Amino acid sequence: MAHYHLIGIGGTGLSAIARVLFERGNTVSGSDMLLSPLAQELINLGISVSIGHNEKNISGADIIIRSSAIPDSNPEVKAALAADIPILKRRDFLAEFTAGSEVIAVAGTHGKTTTTAMIAWCLSALGIDPSYVIGGSSKNLGGNAHAGKGNYFVIEADEYDRMFLGLTPEILVITNIEHDHPDCFPTAEEYLDSFLELTQNIKSDGTLIVCLDHPGITQLLAKMERNQKTITYGTSTECDYKINGIHHTPGCGVSFLLENSHPDKNSFKTQPITLSIPGIHNSFNAAAALAVINAIGLSTLNAIAALKQFRGTERRFDILGKVAGITVIDDYAHHPTEIQATISAARSRYPDKNIWTVWQPHTYSRIQQFFDDFTKSFGKSDHVIVTEIYASREKVCSYSSKTIVTNMDHPDARYIAQLKQVSEFLIRNLSDGDILLVLSAGDANQISQDVLNYFKEKRDV
Repeated sequence: MAHYHLIGIGGTGLSAIARVLFERGNTVSGSDMLLSPLAQELINLGISVSIGHNEKNISGADIIIRSSAIPDSNPEVKAALAADIPILKRRDFLAEFTAGSEVIAVAGTHGKTTTTAMIAWCLSALGIDPSYVIGGSSKNLGGNAHAGKGNYFVIEADEYDRMFLGLTPEILVITNIEHDHPDCFPTAEEYLDSFLELTQNIKSDGTLIVCLDHPGITQLLAKMERNQKTITYGTSTECDYKINGIHHTPGCGVSFLLENSHPDKNSFKTQPITLSIPGIHNSFNAAAALAVINAIGLSTLNAIAALKQFRGTERRFDILGKVAGITVIDDYAHHPTEIQATISAARSRYPDKNIWTVWQPHTYSRIQQFFDDFTKSFGKSDHVIVTEIYASREKVCSYSSKTIVTNMDHPDARYIAQLKQVSEFLIRNLSDGDILLVLSAGDANQISQDVLNYFKEKRDV
């Protein structure tokens, strides 16, 4: 066993790795600038987490793992270099991290967190104890990571900083490909090529599972040179797993029929699938999960039953509560396609309700790259509030999201820069029956808590 120290341990990626390493019996410590909820969960497990970066934090460490956001100038990185302690990014560490397991990797611009969680939940429900790393906390599994005793390791394959190129999967799912992370991939071609390189990492006897409905997937398949075993899903008649009959149930989720025409595994022909979570996109996520279960020879019928009980992940159409007749939902959507899908899911679940959407733009490069698409993404929402941009890993600059609102063709879109001001505005204007949808990959989820807390306190007075 070793002592691993993780710099940036409170983030989604490193917190999951920390949990798995700890459950395997290693000594784990870490540091971050802020005490995030994920970091607090690690502290509750018994992991030492330091707030702030200091060279003393790495004392006793055998291996340093750092987030992509941690610069070379970080005092803990400099101390580790001086002490000749190995320093790895996630990409460098993944081969060692997943060694000895059959890796099921889930990549794609959208949907990979939910699809990863679905697969991990299905395997768990079928009596397999998989290891998993998910980009959000699964409500069914009770966390974002686990060191299982089974052979399978289900992992969300994050493309940022080309992290996923450290994986060598037996099964690779690619949900879709649409240009994102322009700070890392300046062009759509560079972005696509990173996924092409990932497909070359699939083991020689492995399987690629892709959704044919997405143009980016079609482009990927056209560029692939090796004769890779490929399974397809989507609405096309050419798909091995064909989705049809998608139906929304107001106040509930989505249902559809899944037709199996794949020649290798025929445990079912056509089956009705019912999910408790809404949105057309989740029918595709479920189809991908079932394609994986069938590919490894497990019972798809039992997996279908498990998916009916799937409750989603935190910050993915996460219904936080209902108070004073107001339903508050958090979602991680930060790309135009994700925003449109999430608002559509809200509209299908609450067809006659008044939907308020709060959007915290994420990174200057993304906003500038997809500016026109963002201005057209909110049509199914009755009211739109746009906050100032969350810089994340980028330097704060003078560019403002107010420009987006100015260019929106929407009857009620407004710019409110500060999160506290947004909360105060909502408290004054929300009414019984309204739906509040907060879209943020940053810290705007505090708005949801502000609103819930205010109306709970008012109710309890």
